[in-house]
Amino acid sequence: MNISAPFIHRPVMTTVVMAALLVFGMFAYTALPVSELPSVDFPTINVSASLPGANPETMASSVATPLERQFSTIAGVTSMNSTNTTGNTNITLQFDLSRNIDAAAQDVQTAISQSIRQLPVNMPTPPTLRKVNPADYGIIYLALTGNSIPLTKLDEYAETRVAEELSQINGVAQVLVFGSYQYAARIYINPYALSARGLSLDAVASAIQNNNTNLPSGTLYGSAHTYTVHSNGQLMDADAYNHMIVAYQNGAPVHLSDIGYARDGIQQDKQLTTYSNANDDHGKLRPAVVLAVKRQPGANTVAVTNAVKALLPSLTREAPGDTVIHVLYNRADFIQGSIGEVRTTLLLAIMLVIGVIFMFLRNLRATLISALALPTSVIGTFAIMQLAGFSLDNLSLMALTLAVGFVVDDAIVVLENIVRYREHGEPSMRAALLGSREIGFTVVSMTLSLVAVFIPILFMGGIVGRLFSEFAMTVGIAILISGFVSLTLTPMLCSRFLKESERHGRLYILLEKGFDRARDTYRS
Repeated sequence: MNISAPFIHRPVMTTVVMAALLVFGMFAYTALPVSELPSVDFPTINVSASLPGANPETMASSVATPLERQFSTIAGVTSMNSTNTTGNTNITLQFDLSRNIDAAAQDVQTAISQSIRQLPVNMPTPPTLRKVNPADYGIIYLALTGNSIPLTKLDEYAETRVAEELSQINGVAQVLVFGSYQYAARIYINPYALSARGLSLDAVASAIQNNNTNLPSGTLYGSAHTYTVHSNGQLMDADAYNHMIVAYQNGAPVHLSDIGYARDGIQQDKQLTTYSNANDDHGKLRPAVVLAVKRQPGANTVAVTNAVKALLPSLTREAPGDTVIHVLYNRADFIQGSIGEVRTTLLLAIMLVIGVIFMFLRNLRATLISALALPTSVIGTFAIMQLAGFSLDNLSLMALTLAVGFVVDDAIVVLENIVRYREHGEPSMRAALLGSREIGFTVVSMTLSLVAVFIPILFMGGIVGRLFSEFAMTVGIAILISGFVSLTLTPMLCSRFLKESERHGRLYILLEKGFDRARDTYRS
């Protein structure tokens, strides 16, 4: 049985199959996502809980401990870390790589529900969870600064406009805001004035809560009309808090300004995020709001960052005051640089392989026939990578670079056997049929045995296995495609383009003399 015979007798069909492989591969190449490394999702869940006013020791004993006791019963938990600060608890659960993240989230939610009765009753909200990926870093960081605009206005524009606009870009998963300057009225109480009037801090807190509400006031029904009573009970600035009535004593109101004062401020006044640029005002530190953009799994990092940068001019024009948006960090620059280096290495490897083939075959037609297996195999691999959900990253391109030396082996073996029959006087068509039939099983066994070398890498466990599985599959796909090309395209080209007889030129004779000298030297 001759596997190559149908392709030798039908050159149009063979050409169409190879052209389709090239076309699909080139289209897939443009659609493949670009990233630094293969996408590996770590099944990790973060649980956060808050209890305003509680110190870290109280948060650890009354909030973190009951939750951790329930979480320890969940199957598949490999590590559990908790961080307790003033009023906040964060617990990070790392699961086994084989555990489904959605099923793990359901188990965590069930554990939270079971621990509700053991948690403090005065918690404002129950603990919440979210699925996170520690390897999912921000791909681009932006800094918003302004010289004259208030920081609260800067933060409002960053959170309500910039973050929302960036979140709508295709491929953006989340936009995080760092260095928030959200508005807050801060109230300072004089303990001596408070004691002189016989009031307590709880009474002041209750008065603030009761006077700062936004609840429906009811409806008035008339004979012909119905009126909805509208009242705005919210206090919007510090001056409104100063005029707020805390209590009544001896028939006279006690205002907040009688026992203290309120001042306009921000919620987090113990932290400061700054930005400096050596080319701008000699590197002066300025308060800034920083935005981190995270991409969706499988999204093209370079395309997402380019879309974000394309939106920045319009956001800058619409920004209030003298707001300026700076690009702090763009991971696409590093990715494009590293991917470019690997592409250059891949092209150099292809050129070197073709040069070595020509040096030993010393025949331009034979070199082109065997070298055509290179672009066909590499470009065809992109189509399978697209179907498999792979990406263009350092490991997949390294796999293609490594495969360059393998994909031409089968074609050279087939070509050499066909040339041997032709040198024995057989016509090109018959030499192609005889040579391909004789070597067909050998090529299949060579291809499969070479692919089998990378099977252990494919079944490696842990994070390393997740990263290198794409590498092993890419090499295997390229080798399989090269075996198919060597049994179809190569013998077909040999049957049409190899000359019956050929006069050797000066370069052939010169190289032949050099090989003969090397052979004689080795023999001696």
